Amino acid sequence: MFQDYQFLLSLGGILLLGLATDYLGRRTFLPRVTLLLIFGVIIGPELLNLIPTFFTERFELIAKMALLMIGFLLGGKLTAEAFALNGKKIFIISVSGALFTSLIVLSGLSLFGLSLEIAILLATLSAATAPASVVDVVMEAEDKGPFANLLLSIVALDDAWALIMFSIGISIVAAISGNGVSVSPAMLIARELGGALILGLLIGLPAAYLTGRIKQGQPMLTEALGLVFLCGGLALWLDVSFLIASMVMGSVIANLAKHHEYPFHAIEGIEWPIMVLFFVLAGATLDLSALMGIGLIGVTYVLCRMAGKVIGTWLGGLASQSDALTRRWMGWAMLPQAGAAIGMALVASSQFPEYRQLLLPIVISSTIVFELFGPIFTRISLNKYNQRAG
Repeated sequence: MFQDYQFLLSLGGILLLGLATDYLGRRTFLPRVTLLLIFGVIIGPELLNLIPTFFTERFELIAKMALLMIGFLLGGKLTAEAFALNGKKIFIISVSGALFTSLIVLSGLSLFGLSLEIAILLATLSAATAPASVVDVVMEAEDKGPFANLLLSIVALDDAWALIMFSIGISIVAAISGNGVSVSPAMLIARELGGALILGLLIGLPAAYLTGRIKQGQPMLTEALGLVFLCGGLALWLDVSFLIASMVMGSVIANLAKHHEYPFHAIEGIEWPIMVLFFVLAGATLDLSALMGIGLIGVTYVLCRMAGKVIGTWLGGLASQSDALTRRWMGWAMLPQAGAAIGMALVASSQFPEYRQLLLPIVISSTIVFELFGPIFTRISLNKYNQRAG
């Protein structure tokens, strides 16, 4: 039976671990995201089994809280000033990176001999990135340079492009297989993206005017958290994308609340403890046995997705006239992949149960690879860019 002391001991231990990983992350080549995931694996059910089930059973809730904060912070980067400065680069590189990743994954898996239907589904969900991992690596590096800001803006749009392509992919697979789907792609996009956009606007517009009217300091943290969790709760209730809704809300506030910028600083101040819990529990819930079954198809998917991100962003950088260093390192910085891909894979599996046995193991195993090693490439990319640009 779960005891109160277990909860407090686990919570205190995990949070103190965050301090240790922050220290190690600054003195090793491993980012703290990867360190936290590895520690979560060690103390999770796969090995030592030290984390009470109370935490692991509530991982989805903690993950949603962390991603809501990430969405809000990413939205704060999508300002009129940022688009005036880098709007062309943000749009072209993000679209090119997502599109070419899907095309290269589709080509590679098709050449390998995988059925066209499964190849299309895997290709469309390959475009998604893990915003939490990318944001944390940037925050850990305390990098506020042009490359880091451009990276965060591009990552903010990645899941939206992935969702659109995935919705189209489901329609194509349904047409090929003769298996009708319960929701049309247009309706899925309208609900997930359109609903999230409307919700973010409805909360963000009054919040942009009303927040920051009391005084600076602690009330701003209360306001910011209240808005983020209200937005997330409504998004989940309405069954729209909570990540995009919080992102839109953050962008609206950042653009219209000219009298302050404190909500973003307030969230940054409390985000790290939630992120520690998120990444440790993410590690604890990883099913390492999935790696054993990744096989040649899984390896092909991983390599093609890496090639797609690197080539796609390079071509997008070339088309948008970005500098050579941005073209070279942007794709490597965008390799982390997490929950969005698994979520889309689950949707595809429910729509096409005949593909479930092959689709899910590939996505879950490759996600483990990208979640563990992707942040390392993000960190290397930031370091290489700054070293050679400076």
